[in-house]
Amino acid sequence: MKSAESVPLEVVQQVAEYFGVLSEPMRLRILNVLRDGEKCVQDLVEETATSQANVSKHLKVMLQAGILTRRTVGTSAYYSVEDDLIFELCKLVCDRLATRIEQQARSFRSFSLASKP
Repeated sequence: MKSAESVPLEVVQQVAEYFGVLSEPMRLRILNVLRDGEKCVQDLVEETATSQANVSKHLKVMLQAGILTRRTVGTSAYYSVEDDLIFELCKLVCDRLATRIEQQARSFRSFSLASKP
């Protein structure tokens, strides 16, 4: 494994930017909608219950990051996920969070002032 000093700053910066793209809740909602396949902007607006301007802003960021692809048919733009590995990354994070929440729940259940004899 390489030491932190040997990893070029540009590489670390790109990784941080990629995670930054995924740090926005609306982008995660859009990705979740796109899990079922390609959608036009209007479908994304309806399914995320937000404005077209808001959806378009987030689509642009994810498109520039290489997370999405865009296809134009007439006046409509259709978006899809470029690499399904993004869903595996999200699954890993969600599984980790679920495990932590379950551990916290067990801790709360085991702590009860009323159960002392």
